[in-house]
Amino acid sequence: MAKPLALDFDPIARADELWKRRWGSVPAMPAITSVMRAHQILLSRVDAVVKPYGLTFARYEALVLLTFSRTGELSLSKIGERLMVHPTSVTNTVDRLERAGLVARRPNPLDGRGVLASITARGREVVEEATRELMAVDFGLEGYDAEQCGQVFDLLRPLRVAAGDFREPEQA
Repeated sequence: MAKPLALDFDPIARADELWKRRWGSVPAMPAITSVMRAHQILLSRVDAVVKPYGLTFARYEALVLLTFSRTGELSLSKIGERLMVHPTSVTNTVDRLERAGLVARRPNPLDGRGVLASITARGREVVEEATRELMAVDFGLEGYDAEQCGQVFDLLRPLRVAAGDFREPEQA
């Protein structure tokens, strides 16, 4: 877990004040700095929950994704696409999950060069246990209610659309 800074002032608000004096008001600067700090805090919180299972949040996400698939297995390329990460990151993640006995690899019968990652029985147990613990701490967002979590999701959605993560459905 991240060590609390326990400062007697908000360093991002202070930076914003100094920024305004030097370059003028740029509301995006304190916003992005807050998002990046929130990312650090949340990643630290969720990683602390999944660490006892030998996981990082990235590895946890891969296991969850495999449980969502009908057969419990997906190609590495599909994992990368769904988790929106580089193929090298997927390979590293699956390597570590395989060494831990949480995932097995096998050749993809539909793609001679491809590989499928398949969640093991132990992987299913671990993901269920870790999920219970993450839900108990609201994935690190325990200070927010359901409506506020929805607002955060809605505020970040246009950023994700603009980045090309997905297209908004056509309005009828």
